[in-house]
Amino acid sequence: MENSGKKYQIDTEENKMFLGELQKNLLNFGKGFLSPGGSAYFLGDDGTPWKDRNRETWITCRMVHVYSMGIMLGDKESPALVHGAVHGLLEELKDCENGGWYPGITPDNKFLPDKQCYAHAFVLLAASSALLAGEKNAETLLKDALELFDKRFWDEKQGLTYDTWNTEFTVLDDYRGLNANMHTVEAFLAVADAIKEEKYRIRAGRIIDHVIGWASANDWRIPEHFTKEWKADLDCNKECPADRFKPYGATPGHGIEWARLIVQWAYSSYKDTPDSAEVYLKAAEKLYNRAVEDSWNVDGNPGIVYTTDWDGKPVVHDRMHWTLAEAINTSAVLWHITHKQKYAKDYEEFMRYLDDKVLDHKNGSWFHQLDENNNVIGTVWPGKSDVYHAFQSTWIPYGTPYISIASDVKQYMEVCHQ
Repeated sequence: MENSGKKYQIDTEENKMFLGELQKNLLNFGKGFLSPGGSAYFLGDDGTPWKDRNRETWITCRMVHVYSMGIMLGDKESPALVHGAVHGLLEELKDCENGGWYPGITPDNKFLPDKQCYAHAFVLLAASSALLAGEKNAETLLKDALELFDKRFWDEKQGLTYDTWNTEFTVLDDYRGLNANMHTVEAFLAVADAIKEEKYRIRAGRIIDHVIGWASANDWRIPEHFTKEWKADLDCNKECPADRFKPYGATPGHGIEWARLIVQWAYSSYKDTPDSAEVYLKAAEKLYNRAVEDSWNVDGNPGIVYTTDWDGKPVVHDRMHWTLAEAINTSAVLWHITHKQKYAKDYEEFMRYLDDKVLDHKNGSWFHQLDENNNVIGTVWPGKSDVYHAFQSTWIPYGTPYISIASDVKQYMEVCHQ
C-alpha cells in the first residue's frame, strides 16, 4: 500500500485496508505454533518454532483465541490449529491429578511447577473464543476451566483473584498482582459475552472498582504488586526492574490496557443507561492520559517506555510491542466514544510508529522488543512468541467497544453472511 498519511488515520478506508493486511500477515505468520501434542511452540523471529524453549499454557491459549477468530474470518487452516491446541489444553497441559493447568512443558516434556492465575485466565479466554468458533471440545474446556477458576482463583470476599498456588493447590503464595487480575477481567467479559452469564461481568466490575481506587489515590499510576492483605508493594523488584511479569514501578502499557477494559465493562454493564458509564469513562481517560504522558516520546525517541517510577520518570526505556498494540486499541476506542481529536491524533502517531519501527516488513509480525533507540533486542522478549496483542489491534480499532473481541468478530461475520 502507498505510504500516504491516510494510511495511519482513524476512520479512513486506507487505514482499514492497512489493518486488514496486517491481520492476514499475522494469521499466516503464527501458523507454525502447534506441537504434536497440542501445546504451542514459542515462535522465533521468522515464525519458525523454537523447539528448545518451553511450550507454555498462556501462549497456547492466546493462539487458540486468535485462530478461533481466524475460523470466524474464514481462514481455512484455523480449524485444525484450534482443534489441535484445544486438545493440548485438555490433555498435554492439563493436570489430571491435582486439577487445573500446568504453566507449561519443558522441551524434554517435564511439567513446569505451580498453578498461575495468569495462565488460567487465558484458558478461560481461549475456551470462550473456541466455543464461539464452533470447536467441538470447547464446551468441555470452558466448563472445566470455570469450575477450577471459581474454586481456586476467585476470592469472593475480596472481589479479586489469588495469584499463584503450588502445583498441588495446597499452598497459596503470598503475592497478589494486578496483571493476573487484568487478564481475568478480559476473560470474565469474554465469558459473559459468550455464554450470557452475567455474574462474570459483575465480578469484572468488582476488580475494576478496586483498580480505579488504587490508581486514583496514586496519581493514576496503577500499583502492580501487592501483599496477601492487598497492601501495595511499590518497591517490588526495584533491583530487577525489567522482570518479564513483575517489573518494578508503573507499567504505562497496563494503564492503557486497563482503560480500554474499563470502557468495555462500563458500556456493556450500562447499555440501557449509558450516562451511568460516564464516571468510568472519565477514569479510563485519566488512566490513558497519565500513561501516555509518562511514556510516549519522553526520552528523545518515539516509542512507549516499558516502566516508570512513581513520579513518572522512565525506569526501563525499552519498547515492548504489546504496549503499542494496546495504545492503538485504546486511542481508537476513546476516539469513537468521546470524539476528542486528541485520541485520533494519538492513534495516527501510534500507527505511523508501528509502520516505521515495529512492523517487521521482512519476516512478518511485529518486533517484540526494541531499545530506547528503536533497535531490535531480545533481553526480555526474544523472538515473536505469539500474535495475540498484535492481532487484536487489527480488529479492536473498528470493533464494537462494549463487546469482547471474539464475540464481536462472530456477530460481525454473521451479519455479513445474512
